[in-house]
Amino acid sequence: MKEASINPLDDPLAIAQAWRGEGRDVALATVVETWGSAPRPVGSHLVIDGEGNFEGSVSGGCVEGAVIAEAVDVIDSGSPRTLEFGVADETAWQVGLSCGGRIRVFVEKVD
Repeated sequence: MKEASINPLDDPLAIAQAWRGEGRDVALATVVETWGSAPRPVGSHLVIDGEGNFEGSVSGGCVEGAVIAEAVDVIDSGSPRTLEFGVADETAWQVGLSCGGRIRVFVEKVD
């Protein structure tokens, strides 16, 4: 039986390191808390560069679009932020968490 090989570039943290090594500005988004039905578990990562390129996943759909936009702002400002998405928000349907869940995502610049 052949062992499955793991490609390090499937790991958002390895991608963040590689992108930093290429001189790119990078932010890392991490799911830090979930309630109810959430598409990705705590600890899920999305890595974003200053051009808006991204790898990984923190939720899917419009939530990731919102996280990517915030991450570009975090890269520019250098100030981390915590984002929360869920049905309590007036934008819940817009960001794709109409399933009843909520997620909290921490976004920080990677130096």
